[in-house]
Amino acid sequence: MRTLCSSTLIGEFFVIGFAGLVAMKDDSLAMSTVWWVCGVAMAVSVLLCGMVTRPGGVQLGWALQIGLILSGFVVPTMFFLGAVFAGLWWASVHYGRRIDDIKARWAENQAAEASAGPDAA
Repeated sequence: MRTLCSSTLIGEFFVIGFAGLVAMKDDSLAMSTVWWVCGVAMAVSVLLCGMVTRPGGVQLGWALQIGLILSGFVVPTMFFLGAVFAGLWWASVHYGRRIDDIKARWAENQAAEASAGPDAA
């Protein structure tokens, strides 16, 4: 799960940065505010890469997805990109957990075969 979720979060890091460049063109927004918000969101996306397997990591990831979608009120394209990344986040969590379960079962089977010895075959 960690690899899939981290890949999604790193992709979001770049999308947030590019959205900041687009938002910077809006004269009604202060450049410092845009970069503080984008900088914090980018830092959260990178920090979540290390926290995704810890308790609450996935929920914080969902909070970031909601924030990404809500950023569409500033940069309208982010409604679409936020929804795409929310879908990627769901897939990363869902299929990542399934892969982790399959790996754990495979490791158990390998351990059981190794403890049975070569005569068990």
